[in-house]
Amino acid sequence: MPISVKKVSTSKEMRTFVNFANKLYRNHPCYVPSLVSDDVATLDSKKNHAFEFCEADYFIAWKDGKPAGRVAAIINHRANEAWKVKQVRFGWIDFIEDIEVLKALLSAVEAWGKERGMTDIAGPLGFTDFDPEGMLVEGFDRMGTMITIYNHEYYPAFFEKLGFRKEVDWVEYLIKLPESLPERYEKMGRLVLEKNRLRTRKLTMKDVHREKYGQKMFRLINECYKDLYGYSLLSERQMNQYVSQYLTFIDLRMVSFIEDEAGELVACGVTLPSLSKALRRAQGKLFPFGWAHLLNALYMNRPDTLDLLLVAVKPEYRNKGLNSVMFCDLIPTLIKLGFKYAESNPELETNTKVQSLWSAFDSEIHKRRRVYAKPLSNLP
Repeated sequence: MPISVKKVSTSKEMRTFVNFANKLYRNHPCYVPSLVSDDVATLDSKKNHAFEFCEADYFIAWKDGKPAGRVAAIINHRANEAWKVKQVRFGWIDFIEDIEVLKALLSAVEAWGKERGMTDIAGPLGFTDFDPEGMLVEGFDRMGTMITIYNHEYYPAFFEKLGFRKEVDWVEYLIKLPESLPERYEKMGRLVLEKNRLRTRKLTMKDVHREKYGQKMFRLINECYKDLYGYSLLSERQMNQYVSQYLTFIDLRMVSFIEDEAGELVACGVTLPSLSKALRRAQGKLFPFGWAHLLNALYMNRPDTLDLLLVAVKPEYRNKGLNSVMFCDLIPTLIKLGFKYAESNPELETNTKVQSLWSAFDSEIHKRRRVYAKPLSNLP
């Protein structure tokens, strides 16, 4: 039977769209389901403040009367303006092992982009860098993390057959934590702080709300990440959205803040217990019992692995050792909490400054993911 592609226009079709990957990868040992409620909110123009500068539509491919693939077509106008491109993004892309299904999905995105004056297509990308991005091209035998994409090995092979080429790669490290912090690192951390007249600070959730520290952190991220591939500056409404979405459940003992003498935030490092296994147990649902699996992993029976969510250092303090200071600040706490391994989230392969941190540890690159791109044209 022929393949048809239909734009999502009803709440029932949206549920089909959101649940497609969870069904495609059901029982796959490396797939980590996203929370259905989070995906629905992210894709909803009334709830996601990225729609202040983005537009999107969603498509489902049908074959033999069954859903065979899905894709989001997205234009981030703010990013396009900043990077001087006319790019339509594809995201949330999943499909059965049939290249004709992929071709039909991408044709829908290309046509949608051309109607809006775009000249290039790239992905997988979300609305912003806080959405899952980058197709897995190495590490198919490794379990994903909470914020990354897992995909079958046939995905990149199909894209390359259709003329897509590498735009950018990210790498992910698996790092073995030391049993204790070497004294020389502790001494070096103190010297860096003294030389630059800085201090580390531990906060309570009360401090975070009273001083709007979450907003401070996201403003710092804007400043630090603005030159990274495809980044678009977060608006104040987005910052407030992410504060309520993420900071409400983070254990602040696992966050390092560095301030200057005036109390201005100049660097931060955020870590979190790996929620991968908890999300697998929850099967993408918070209710009736999914929330219990997540709380258990966050606060009670923590896994032995943590996720390094992000590191941000104010530009004028780069190359002054602040990355090392944050890890000196965090490692004793992480060891005390029982963690043995850390997994970096995607880092641009060109970001050698961050990657140089891992050379001091027993570490390895264990995953690689890629953005594919090509000029808009008829697919082969």
